[in-house]
Amino acid sequence: MNQDLSIVTLVLQASLVVQIVMVGLMLTSLASWTVIFGKLFGLRRVRNDNEEFEREFWAGKNLNDLYADATKRVDSAAPMERIFASGMREFMKLRDRRVADAGALIDGARRAMRASFQREMDAIESNLSFLATVGSVSPYVGLFGTVWGIMHAFIGLSNLTQVTLATVAPGIAEALVATAIGLFAAIPAVIAYNRFARDIDRIAIQAETFIEEFSNILHRNAGHPVPVATGTV
Repeated sequence: MNQDLSIVTLVLQASLVVQIVMVGLMLTSLASWTVIFGKLFGLRRVRNDNEEFEREFWAGKNLNDLYADATKRVDSAAPMERIFASGMREFMKLRDRRVADAGALIDGARRAMRASFQREMDAIESNLSFLATVGSVSPYVGLFGTVWGIMHAFIGLSNLTQVTLATVAPGIAEALVATAIGLFAAIPAVIAYNRFARDIDRIAIQAETFIEEFSNILHRNAGHPVPVATGTV
């Protein structure tokens, strides 16, 4: 007798536990793809905004003008621009308090930028751990569904007097679908996690380099009553 072994039929004929596992993995895969696309466009926007701010920063514009622009668009500013604004704010605050020591001025600004850097990186890395969890756990959840399905199939076969490949195949096939769905959820999550982790490392290195370069600029401007342009030596 020919049997319908299509994926839809196998899913519908699977045991309740295996169906729950399949549905859970499908929902996890959907959430994973949502995170992947959101993170893909989000990181692209962060890179473009940071590069745009860096071009403006190194164009020789006055630091006070850059700071004024950054404070006007706090929510829409680039992460690097917010790091710059936090360092500049602390630098000017210490100056207003008549702190004359250049080292204290620079250390305060650098600490403020480091704190802002950590907040920005926490926001950029959001949901990255979810992809890592999906990539590592989904295959095992699918394997659990497969083991349960095969166990359920063999228990059903124990009541038969004659067992053939035709009677074994449907039960094993529907159980293996759970593993396939687990791999379908895990593989894109792992690939996306590795890609995003590399991109985030580059963003972090770029921001840390900017912090050091801006600290050097502030050090050169520590003796001026008002911070001057970025290109001033």
